[in-house]
Amino acid sequence: MRCPFCGNDDTQVKDSRPTEDNSAIRRRRFCPSCGARFTTFERVQLRELTVVKATGQREPFDREKVLRSMRVALRKRPVDADRIDRVVNSIVRQLESSGETEIPSKQIGSMVMDTLAQLDQIAYIRYASVYKDFREVADFNEFVGHLKTDPEA
Repeated sequence: MRCPFCGNDDTQVKDSRPTEDNSAIRRRRFCPSCGARFTTFERVQLRELTVVKATGQREPFDREKVLRSMRVALRKRPVDADRIDRVVNSIVRQLESSGETEIPSKQIGSMVMDTLAQLDQIAYIRYASVYKDFREVADFNEFVGHLKTDPEA
């Protein structure tokens, strides 16, 4: 593993342990060249996933993109970072175990929406405003109106 501080290719593992949900291995590393310490995470990847965008463009699935979008939606909400990480791991496991290698971006967005609906209503509305491309206040009002009549919307 390359040192992120000095670029040295020869770093040493000082400690390894599984994460709380056993979805990754956390490794504490030490660089003998500059003396820096840093942490890496090793995750199991069942298969290579490709995201198919609405335009037809394909790109490799990026777990960090899903994590970032959920963090933005959940910013300043009472949900801790570990819980966000666990739900993202759950989404990734569902995608990997689906048997499909090409996943439509709409499917990923729907899974994130469903998860946020269970996790935090405000984050759900925030995410929906981007995912459903709200253009004006009336779009928000309509969406929130559907929430009041159908909590599963």
